[in-house]
Amino acid sequence: MDNERGDRRDFLRSSLATAGAVWAASAAAPRRATAAQEPAKAKRLRFAAVGLNHGHINSMCEAVVRGGGELVSFFAKEPELAAAFGKRFPQAKLARSEREILEDPSIPLVASAGIPSERAPLGIEVMRHGKDYMVDKPGITTLEQLAEVKRVQAETRRIYSIVYSERFENRATTKAGELVKAGAIGKVIQTIGLGPHRENPKSRPAWFYERDRYGGILCDIASHQFDQFLFFTGSTQAEILAAQVGNVHHPDKPGLEDFGDVLLQGDRGAGYIRVDWFTPDGLVTWGDGRLTILGTDGFIEIRKNIDIAGRPGGSHLFLVDQKETRYVDSQDQPLPYGEELVDDVLNRTETAMSQEHCFRAMELALRAQAQARSLRLKA
Repeated sequence: MDNERGDRRDFLRSSLATAGAVWAASAAAPRRATAAQEPAKAKRLRFAAVGLNHGHINSMCEAVVRGGGELVSFFAKEPELAAAFGKRFPQAKLARSEREILEDPSIPLVASAGIPSERAPLGIEVMRHGKDYMVDKPGITTLEQLAEVKRVQAETRRIYSIVYSERFENRATTKAGELVKAGAIGKVIQTIGLGPHRENPKSRPAWFYERDRYGGILCDIASHQFDQFLFFTGSTQAEILAAQVGNVHHPDKPGLEDFGDVLLQGDRGAGYIRVDWFTPDGLVTWGDGRLTILGTDGFIEIRKNIDIAGRPGGSHLFLVDQKETRYVDSQDQPLPYGEELVDDVLNRTETAMSQEHCFRAMELALRAQAQARSLRLKA
């Protein structure tokens, strides 16, 4: 038994080294610049942005630029959104219309963070114009939209990439992917994804409180957690065992769902998801998002935005195995999604995310939303 455990430890050490993962933090190691400061790759792909209704469009465009994209133009129906975007990205020109971008043959990729219910219809038009589409989550808000998007994608063979940024743009989550792949916690059994958010009502547009426009809390926020469940368990099939949503504290905003949770079962693991709009003002960030990955030989906990135990910044990763508990420094972890998406557009590959995975994560969120029971609490 001791020899077996020793052989296993040697295997893990070599596997982790091969994967480029470092388990113990090293204070002396040089730190990688933050995502916004990372040097961009040489420009090799022109792209545009259409629909700027969510601030995620900024980080989406920055990811593509880091990966070798050149943001050349943008369009928004709202003059104030266009003006703010133009100041942030002065190298891009304001197009006269959405059509101008769709009909420009020199632009193969369009990014969008429009109003959620309008994202799929735009994506369908983008694909029909022979372009690939990078869209903020939720990239689709109804099962009917999903069916049409899948049909057009199959016909055109264009890329429809939904940006599940809690995985793609979080260094600790990216690091966890390497650790899990290398066998650091054995076979994954379950993921628990928590996605609390702050409401910030004074800054929210009207559509934020209209259920049909944002798609519901499980469709919207929880799409991140469904993506992570599939990614870390490796499940290719899954079913919703139970789901509930409710407006438990906002009677003056009947269209808002402020709480939701889901229990699901995949063919390679189980999952639990909880999302809400109850981050208190006493927290210095918008939400204490967490992910726990349980394996047969240990577990990983990710504190995505803040470590309330006191470590500064975000992207905190804790690993517990059969030997000890470690804090894994993820600050130098690369964020490959933008570069991989540019590669996929140019090479017609699926390195950033498979199309099947992209749609499956969104379908689970939509099915959970459709099946959810109403949570009603007594006053």
